[in-house]
Amino acid sequence: MTNTEMGNRSRVPVAEVIAVALELARGGRWRRAAALLDATEPGDEVSRARIALAAVEVALESDWFGGTDLTAKRLAVAEEVAADLDSDDRWDLEFLRLRHDYAGRIFTGGSFRLGPEGKDAQELDEVRRRAVSLRERAPDAVRAGWAEMYLGLIADNLFAERDTAPAHYAAALRAAGHGDDRLAREALRHLGDHDHDAGDPVRARERWERATELGARAGLVPGTLSQQMLLAVLARTTGDAAGAEALAREVARWAGALGAVHIEAQARAFLSGADPTAPPAGHAPATASGLPPGYEPPSGAAAEVHLGSNPR
Repeated sequence: MTNTEMGNRSRVPVAEVIAVALELARGGRWRRAAALLDATEPGDEVSRARIALAAVEVALESDWFGGTDLTAKRLAVAEEVAADLDSDDRWDLEFLRLRHDYAGRIFTGGSFRLGPEGKDAQELDEVRRRAVSLRERAPDAVRAGWAEMYLGLIADNLFAERDTAPAHYAAALRAAGHGDDRLAREALRHLGDHDHDAGDPVRARERWERATELGARAGLVPGTLSQQMLLAVLARTTGDAAGAEALAREVARWAGALGAVHIEAQARAFLSGADPTAPPAGHAPATASGLPPGYEPPSGAAAEVHLGSNPR
């Protein structure tokens, strides 16, 4: 395995440096993660390209939760060295570009805007086309699941197609059974959102509590805070206004200390009466189950990432 020099005293595998940086980023330590990657001196061009790829993912986490604007520059650097990446890593780079472009169409004009209104229809179509292409060209089931997840997000949040998104989330959940807690967390989070909007708080709670657990196990500190925000929504929906407000205040306080500005703003808006899970105006919620006909959860070793025998 390729190593990287740490001063003149030790050598650390590049894969370990990248893994640590990504864990830091997912824990909300975006600056520390970026600094670690920037301080690393790779021993060859392949390692340099892989570090540049990891820096894109760190920047995406920072931009999404911390409100920074770092990803475009990191993407440009990674794309310059993409020829040194293997085919799996090149797929990952395309997927990171998709995530960046998706986020750019959610955060517009300095605000969070769902739905297609006021957005270029051809650009939205192109984002979806790229997600389909990534799914079809994915080198493994988990990567295909992530592309499927984003097809659901694109349907939900860019096109306001609430009736078609759950099938994509269900497919992503099945793919997560191959060993990806983060993907399972994302799929459950959004399936629970559809359950909540369809008036099924019991199913929403199961999914959202399990998503919170999986996010914590994966070290997703900002992600777990955002999931706690959904539990606050559910508490209000089921009549526990005091519990909802107490939880939302803690989320706002923690998110503010972490620098997760979007979560903090969401929590403070909730305390002022907003519902962060509401679909775009004029668009009806999905059907009650949030799952397509004939859906079957993953089996065997995958059982812990779905709801059947191990409810959240």
